[in-house]
Amino acid sequence: MDLGLTGRVAMVAGASSGLGLAVAERLALEGCDVAICGRDPDRLADAARRVEAAGKGRVLSRVVDVRSDAEVAQWVAVTVREMGALHIVVTNGAGPPPGPVEAFGPADYRDALDTSLLPHIALVLAALPHLRAAGWGRILMVASETVRQPIPRYGLSNTARPGLLGFAKSLVDSLGPGDVTVNVLAPGYHRTPALERQFGDEADRRIAEIAKGIPLGRVGDPADFAAVAAFLASRPAGFVTGTVQLVDGGATKGIP
Repeated sequence: MDLGLTGRVAMVAGASSGLGLAVAERLALEGCDVAICGRDPDRLADAARRVEAAGKGRVLSRVVDVRSDAEVAQWVAVTVREMGALHIVVTNGAGPPPGPVEAFGPADYRDALDTSLLPHIALVLAALPHLRAAGWGRILMVASETVRQPIPRYGLSNTARPGLLGFAKSLVDSLGPGDVTVNVLAPGYHRTPALERQFGDEADRRIAEIAKGIPLGRVGDPADFAAVAAFLASRPAGFVTGTVQLVDGGATKGIP
């Protein structure tokens, strides 16, 4: 299928590894010029090489702390200046640490908002004038399945993530008629470097245990997630907006 993405300019936050990198690679493969950001310069440089190898378009990488509104705004400005336009924005970033609700204090909940909610909003607000100017845009906000259903032992995520859904639905109304869409992607467990770091030496065993609880019998590959993101960013998905797209192998259906 021709996704109609050749020549489009995309920004992907948190793209130095994991799901963000997979999305950036897929958008490059589909013909986009891609701007990526991350906090670790070495990992970001490796990611930029991978994105360049995936497609034939331009790749722009920049070290950005997405928790800084000023750095996010500057990243958007530099991308538009260097690439000439902006059409696709993928917000993405680290999630808060796991643990039950009573394991954290008010400061932890504030930090969860600063990590998992406010950076998404800041990037979208900075990008909106450019999407409107282009007359065509796709906003994809990467959250987690906790936007649809609280998950035991993920108290901070259960609290911070659902705000993205309220923001996205409000934004649909604000945008009104036109060709700018807004969707939330809700991934479940995917085998990413972050997940492997979380489980350490027990990664294989823990991931195998998780897979038993997923109806499809496996955790996701980042490429699975990237394919869904690319479609929602595409021209054929122009009538899909205001949705939450679960990418979790059916796991959320089974959560009590």
